[in-house]
Amino acid sequence: MTTNNQEEFKKELGLFDGTMLVVGSMIGSGIFIVSADIARQVGSTAWLVLIWLISGIITMIAAVSYGELSAMFPNAGGQYVYLKESYNKLIAFLYGWSFFAVIQTGTIAAVGVAFSKFAAYLIPAFSDENIVYQLGSFKLNVAQIVSIITIIFLTYLNTLGVKNSKILQTILTIIKILSISGLIIFGFTLAAKASVWDANWTDAWTPHFFNTTSGSWMPIGTTALISGISAAMVGALFSSDSWTGVTFIAGEIKNPKRNVGLSMLLGTFIVTVIYVLTNLMYVAVIPLNEIAGAKSDRVAVVAAQYIFGDIGTLIIALMIMISTFACNNGLIMAGARVYYTMAKDGLFFKKAARLNQASVPSWALWAQCLWASVLCLTGKYGDLLDFVIIIVLIFYILTIYGIIILRKKMPDAVRPYKALGYPFLPLLYIIIASAVCVSLLFTKFSTCGWGVLIMLIGIPIYYLIKEKNY
Repeated sequence: MTTNNQEEFKKELGLFDGTMLVVGSMIGSGIFIVSADIARQVGSTAWLVLIWLISGIITMIAAVSYGELSAMFPNAGGQYVYLKESYNKLIAFLYGWSFFAVIQTGTIAAVGVAFSKFAAYLIPAFSDENIVYQLGSFKLNVAQIVSIITIIFLTYLNTLGVKNSKILQTILTIIKILSISGLIIFGFTLAAKASVWDANWTDAWTPHFFNTTSGSWMPIGTTALISGISAAMVGALFSSDSWTGVTFIAGEIKNPKRNVGLSMLLGTFIVTVIYVLTNLMYVAVIPLNEIAGAKSDRVAVVAAQYIFGDIGTLIIALMIMISTFACNNGLIMAGARVYYTMAKDGLFFKKAARLNQASVPSWALWAQCLWASVLCLTGKYGDLLDFVIIIVLIFYILTIYGIIILRKKMPDAVRPYKALGYPFLPLLYIIIASAVCVSLLFTKFSTCGWGVLIMLIGIPIYYLIKEKNY
């Protein structure tokens, strides 16, 4: 696509658009499947709901803390810029490197494959069991091809300008919110049973281990519960991630000093309410052992079958297709702005710093598309979960601690908005997130260790790029 030397983004996104981007990027496929794994890990209704609530609360704490940074630096690049200003270019680059290598592209790949997996309910030929090419251990299936096609289509749409992707994001997110709300309402009104609810809440705080073979429960001790909570938090936090996307496109937000932070607060609040209510609906409709033993972890499918009968599977499939499509549109839109800002600093390919005639970083969008498509082909997207979340948490901790650093480093800087509950709430987030990270390294080192390694590989790459450019 033809490019020009235009250096300004078009400010076409308002508060409502920003909020819809946050909600649309956060809600993907996680809320429809993650509860099964959480139920198996903690074996308790109360802990299942509490983990979703804790994840939502700490995400909201992070969002209101980020509000101070977004008001101070209302520019494209978001978290990358905050880290650069708080620390240095190396820390910022490690974030950007991890963001491109795993965090954003890996999430786009995983969400794309989730779309195609559920599309297979409507069109069986899209199944991941439909192998079209095989070379040794490598197998190319139709689900991978469909996911890549959706990523390419959404990338192309985003190269046409932020207005087109904004309209699509808003429409799909509204449909997503209404459809999930409908599922919650119909679940409580049509399928909720007092006997199921009472049974699930009997002895609700006692943790159990779920035997997937027999479908029975066995009590577990405190140590096993701590390990289970750590493992369960991964899925809940991953499902609550991507709320920072609006900070990456701050250059295209009207009145960013106000609207970026407010979009994050409103968006994370809406999603937290939806997630908690959805799980309360699950335990009102489905016995806990069926939540834990849901086939392929598709809890929402089980709930829909209780609510709507056999057609429920198709309803959920359509809902998840809409949800994941909107999620990836938001992820693709936001991610490219980080690479654009890195390129401006000489820390990414120079072409990524160019805007096309529609005032969007099209080269950065296509680079992101290419790598996300490669990750779709690896078939390893399911394994990305653990080492994506630990990198994400590490940089959230660093960014929020950066608020404290900047209060000392730039005491006289204009702060249109100050972090709510400073320093208590930011420190609370840092403590909780650090505890989760340490626990994950102990309990899931084989996967989380890889995440840390990928991040650290960025150090020699940074110095190679720095030496070349300077």
